[in-house]
Amino acid sequence: MPLDNRLRDHACLTVHGADQAGLVAAVTALVTRNKGNIVTLDQHSSDPEGGAFFQRVVFHRQGLAAAIPEIEADLAETLKPYGMEWRLTDQSVPKRMAILASTSDHCLLELLWRHRRGELPVSIPMVISNHTNTAEDVRSFGIPFVHVHSQGPDKREAEGKILELLRGNVDFVVLARYMQIISEDFLDKIGVPIINIHHSFLPAFIGAAPYRKAHERGVKLIGATSHYVTKDLDEGPIIEQDVTRVNHSMTAGDLQARGAYVERAVLSRAVQWHAEDRVIRHGNHTIVFE
Repeated sequence: MPLDNRLRDHACLTVHGADQAGLVAAVTALVTRNKGNIVTLDQHSSDPEGGAFFQRVVFHRQGLAAAIPEIEADLAETLKPYGMEWRLTDQSVPKRMAILASTSDHCLLELLWRHRRGELPVSIPMVISNHTNTAEDVRSFGIPFVHVHSQGPDKREAEGKILELLRGNVDFVVLARYMQIISEDFLDKIGVPIINIHHSFLPAFIGAAPYRKAHERGVKLIGATSHYVTKDLDEGPIIEQDVTRVNHSMTAGDLQARGAYVERAVLSRAVQWHAEDRVIRHGNHTIVFE
């Protein structure tokens, strides 16, 4: 996997668990004795007395790749008495991100464009779609495009094919307006996070043609939410949200165009923050160190 030379020898450590005295000192001392130099440090406590603690530390360490096993062993020993969960990643190694899409291309092309510009620290091994209308556009970015037909209520065959393509080949999956419901069985088997985008600020307008329904009701705000996918449809931990104002002079098409702009921006930010290990999941919500 190609390395990002700008982040060579940079590690990201995320820590979370019950807040207690001595945590910050323990982590910073660990970085120091492992010859690391802290570049950024962000932390949050929900309550200093009995609350939850969250921390993200980026540090530089010469020869990081070779030192990671030793640092991980030190982390396990140091943080064990605190009962903390932790994760250490090499920031120069981009995460492998697969994209699932349908006919709408605005979120898909936004991700591909940002990736080509170097704004997303990911590699994209493939785009999978249940339609073929975006195939030429995807391949123009040098990304493999795979069509997996999915129609009717029984999605088991299609999901099986997608699992064969993804399992062991990706670190996370993005649903870029993939208009298929992901089954609980698929979620159990995929084994990596899945990020979705949808028009959450139109909660009363579920189903098809949400912008037409919103237009008929005369809404004044529309928006989008990006979240992790769970078995509870559209109720997973939220990563990012945004809104934009609309008014009576706009058509349903105007609302859809403006909504698409918000969806693109919200999904791109969520993907970037996840790829940079800025998101810590805690129950059904998230801590995001922007």
